[in-house]
Amino acid sequence: MESSWNKMLDRLSNWIDKAILNLPNLLLAIVIFMVALWLSKHLQSWSNKVLKKMVRQASMRSLISNVLSIIIIAIGLFVALGILNLDEVLKSLLAGAGVAGLAVGLALQGTLSNTFSGIFLAIKDVVNVGDWVETNGFAGRVIEIDLRNTKIKESDNNIVVIPNQLVLEKPFKNYGLTKRVRTSIECGVAYNSNLKQVREIAINTIKQIYPPIDNNKIEFHYLNFGDSSINFQIRFWVDAQTNLDTLEAKSEAIIALKEIFDEKGINIPFPIINLIKN
Repeated sequence: MESSWNKMLDRLSNWIDKAILNLPNLLLAIVIFMVALWLSKHLQSWSNKVLKKMVRQASMRSLISNVLSIIIIAIGLFVALGILNLDEVLKSLLAGAGVAGLAVGLALQGTLSNTFSGIFLAIKDVVNVGDWVETNGFAGRVIEIDLRNTKIKESDNNIVVIPNQLVLEKPFKNYGLTKRVRTSIECGVAYNSNLKQVREIAINTIKQIYPPIDNNKIEFHYLNFGDSSINFQIRFWVDAQTNLDTLEAKSEAIIALKEIFDEKGINIPFPIINLIKN
């Protein structure tokens, strides 16, 4: 009984000696981990401010700042364990993290792919909230880009939810990336029209509504001899960032051309069907 008591006292004495010897390392490990916590908190706030200039989506900024914060805390934890000479614990944590990360990655492969696709879209600034886009067979205004999906409101007010991965992998048209687009109008004039006069009048009319900028000149071409008219196409540039802007520009141009043709006596014929009664 006395021998067992002495052994327990010796072991307790050894633990106390080791604790005293490792006290500086323990204090240093605690200080390092606390510094890591402090840095992660302030880094999260600082990264949010920096990312506001690069990433417009709040969800993306939050994700990136949280990931940076977790990395700082993990580094602080690993350094603290290394100072305490807990190499086996450190190896176990790393091994466990690797296995867990692999399992989570396989289970959430689709979700993670959508998340990273969303981050890429936000950072590259190829799609932003408010842009009018055509993608995956849908067209509408982007109203939200979160960690998984891109939400588009179509012209009929329906909401389309598209996974970020599909938006990134498939071609899409973003009207918001350019401020000027070229549109065209096709029309026809009667066979007895002065074609040179028609061309001059049409170009001058469009020029007054949508003045050319730089090398964006107005193009006019006769296309073919139709059944009841000589058909032409006029192409011009307009300030537009949505499909609706383009439609409104074409509408105004058609109104202007019709008015000037009526004023100048230029006829826009329509097909005539002769019905023969037997």
